Amino acid sequence: MDQPVNLEAYFDRVGYSGPREASLATLGALHALHPAAIPFENLDPLLGRRVRLDLESVQRKLLSSRRGGYCYEHNGLFAAVLTALGFRLTTLAARVVYGRLNPAGARRSHMLLKIDMPDGTYLADVGFGGQSPSAPLRLDTTIEQRTPHGLYRISRQGDWFELIAQMDGEWRALYRFTLEEQSPEDHEMANWYVSTHPDSEFRTLLFVARNPPGKRLTLLGNQFTIRDLSGASETRVLGSPEEIASVLEQDFLIHLPQPRNELLPALARAAMASRE
Repeated sequence: MDQPVNLEAYFDRVGYSGPREASLATLGALHALHPAAIPFENLDPLLGRRVRLDLESVQRKLLSSRRGGYCYEHNGLFAAVLTALGFRLTTLAARVVYGRLNPAGARRSHMLLKIDMPDGTYLADVGFGGQSPSAPLRLDTTIEQRTPHGLYRISRQGDWFELIAQMDGEWRALYRFTLEEQSPEDHEMANWYVSTHPDSEFRTLLFVARNPPGKRLTLLGNQFTIRDLSGASETRVLGSPEEIASVLEQDFLIHLPQPRNELLPALARAAMASRE
């Protein structure tokens, strides 16, 4: 790694004060706290700013600057923390199929972690936005797995695994992945596409999420939704970029990037794009 991860700053950011041993209990506690404290957001691509994946940049953004990020930043930071604690892990790549009319054409644009524990292999993913599992998932295709934010299961077809979540009483596929280990260069190539390619939705649409205990918060364009664990939800349409910025600060706990006179027009464009 390019520099040591600052465990004290990370634990302060997510509110963790427990043991520092490489145990399933530690992994589970951190996996629940991370997406509750650090939001998923794509404000940098919306602003046309480069998303850097080196650990120094990720720590500066997610820890020091109290921002959020997307999967490469979240799971990159999480991998550094877990490695420092003594966990054995590799990074994987996934094709996101959730919300796609043509899943077969999905690119490998998502990063997740495979963690080898004494009692088996687990998946960790704190960077899938509103549908991030809030607990590590055992790599087992025979069971349903309950997390603090709902049920998940994993299916397999040949070399491919598929993560599936129960949503509104239905099972919906989120992404497909193999167990092929990825390098930092592999993730850098995918990150470059996601953050800079003109066809990437992250350049034009606003995606924000945070999963505090008992509910999921999402912001898609100008539609702010609060969903509780019973499945009940409330959606509010935000009427102006100033109102969107206020929700980003107050509900998603984001210290907004500056200058504000660049951010507000970007939020307005994203709100308009979400209605098209």
